[in-house]
Amino acid sequence: MKQSLQLKIGQSLTMTPQLQQAIRLLQLSSLELQTEIQEVLESNPMLEMDEDSPKPDANENDTAQAPSTTENADGDEIPADKLGSDTANVDINDNSEIPDELPVDTAWDDIYDIPSSGSSTPAPIDDDKAREFLENQEGATNNLIDHLCWQLQMTHMSNTDQAIAMAVIDAIDEDGYLNESVESIHGGLVEELEIELDEVEAVLHLIQHFDPLGVASRDLKECLLLQMEQFSSEHVPELPKARAIVKDYLDLLGSHDYAKLKRYARVSEDELAAIIKFIQTLNPRPGASINKVSAQYVVPDVFVSKDKGRWKVELNVEAAPKLKINPVYASYITRGNQDKDNTFMKNNLQEARWFLKSLMSRNETLMRVATSIVEHQRNFLEYGDEGMKPLVLRDIAEELDLHESTISRVTTQKYMHTPRGVFEFKYFFSSHVGTSDGGECSATAIRAMIKKLIDEEDTHKPLSDNKIANTLVEQGINVARRTVAKYREAMKIPPSNERKRLA
Repeated sequence: MKQSLQLKIGQSLTMTPQLQQAIRLLQLSSLELQTEIQEVLESNPMLEMDEDSPKPDANENDTAQAPSTTENADGDEIPADKLGSDTANVDINDNSEIPDELPVDTAWDDIYDIPSSGSSTPAPIDDDKAREFLENQEGATNNLIDHLCWQLQMTHMSNTDQAIAMAVIDAIDEDGYLNESVESIHGGLVEELEIELDEVEAVLHLIQHFDPLGVASRDLKECLLLQMEQFSSEHVPELPKARAIVKDYLDLLGSHDYAKLKRYARVSEDELAAIIKFIQTLNPRPGASINKVSAQYVVPDVFVSKDKGRWKVELNVEAAPKLKINPVYASYITRGNQDKDNTFMKNNLQEARWFLKSLMSRNETLMRVATSIVEHQRNFLEYGDEGMKPLVLRDIAEELDLHESTISRVTTQKYMHTPRGVFEFKYFFSSHVGTSDGGECSATAIRAMIKKLIDEEDTHKPLSDNKIANTLVEQGINVARRTVAKYREAMKIPPSNERKRLA
């Protein structure tokens, strides 16, 4: 094969490190972005937090201040030699005498409130700070296993019974149910302790009366019956019949077959309504009251508000710290100097500029996408879910002249604070179905209509999926019964037979 040289001209997209960094910052959530900024601050000495300036200029390239309006920020770079230093020079060889008492910028009374002896009126409490303090406090026992072990330590038992009790507690799941059989627990301890099955049953019965009552139950029936033991017939007249229904007809109660329940249990409709109301006061998941999940907060990326009849979009500048170039370090850079320290500072300065520019690009793209979404979904902001319009990522991408993958990155884990609540950007994108007049209706609006119909239905005769579909067709929305069932299940609404109520 003969070898030859050929010259060709072509175009190709190269992912530069700057572009890769901009794309990575674009897909980060607010919390992930704060972590990324903190890591950059620790690794790059040229960057620092801008805490002094109350509102830096959005046109200044050396400050990562997000634009609060939809106008684009000026991206012109400022040369390093024009970065001045406003910091006074400090002579480290100054041998001036140090006074015995140095001045301080705060006083004791400015930090700690000292109540006067002549007044017993307590200082006012900030409700927001108090609520935040209480929400962030964790109890001494926030775990079901720890809670049961603490009660076990307070109970007088032999060493053998304590070993059995620990094996039982280890077999309890988060909801408080025993996920192993008594025979299995006995089989794991019999070789070591030489115990009988009755001993395991006795210890299990003792643990079932620990707090919360009904823990270590083997099924729902046993859990409810254990909780009923704390009541008496004098205070709860329907207790005997409620115990009989749970013991013998729990499956009929779960399927809401009230006709058979009244016939088998020999109770009237009013008595059955009172029994069901009493059973509903019991806790089917006793362990959930102990295993509490700490509060999870969502930091909105943009705020949407209505001002003088117009919807306004503003970026949440508090979601990420404000950054700027350290002017002191930047002033130390000397042009033409190729020593190691000067090269290190020049490289860090360039990386800092790239990072600030990527942050500004992220904020501008976020604002453009948020503003476009608000323009499309004004009816939702005005009237609620029923006003949601069909919208897909391609619509925003074509409008803003961006790639669809970019819109996907911007709308993932980004949140918008509106007068109707906090929503993820992706919430405003939904599929659509056709209408009788040739138009389109979004899936979110259809779900809102289904929920409204179910909320207004007669609880004695709930609407079936077929009836809901026919009602929507009468309103001009072409939707099938299986589509109604899919939307209903997505909203975690039970079927019609489980929604039936006596009163």
